[in-house]
Amino acid sequence: MLYIVPTPVGNLEDITLRAINILSKVEVIICEDSRKTRELLRLLNINNKPKFVDYMKNHNINLSKIEEVLEFEDKDIAFVTDAGTPGISDPGILLIRLLQQKKIEYTVLPGATALIPAVVASGLVTKDFVFVGFCRLKKVVRVLGKGL
Repeated sequence: MLYIVPTPVGNLEDITLRAINILSKVEVIICEDSRKTRELLRLLNINNKPKFVDYMKNHNINLSKIEEVLEFEDKDIAFVTDAGTPGISDPGILLIRLLQQKKIEYTVLPGATALIPAVVASGLVTKDFVFVGFCRLKKVVRVLGKGL
């Protein structure tokens, strides 16, 4: 089974018990940067020794590397990003599309998100909010710079 596992976006304690259980048992972890994922496992006291597969190179996803890993169909595999849920405003969505194309079974774990606490803290009417992606930093600086 392939598990899409959210990781904490800021506070290590925001990871779910289910995510910890999955990360403790998988044999392969597909990750953005194995150094960061190894550190996450160390901080969570997860001591299994999975095979790590870094899927990012020069800010591009390496789908051929992922396809090689998917040949291990009988193994449990986790897919993580450095922070947050794979597929949300990152190239992880390409893996999900690949899984769908190849009809490979997967499950997405729920997890912590920075979006919902930000919306609640804003005081906005929460039943009407829409997320349309992150602003590009250069554009934010340009727009805010005009107003200063």
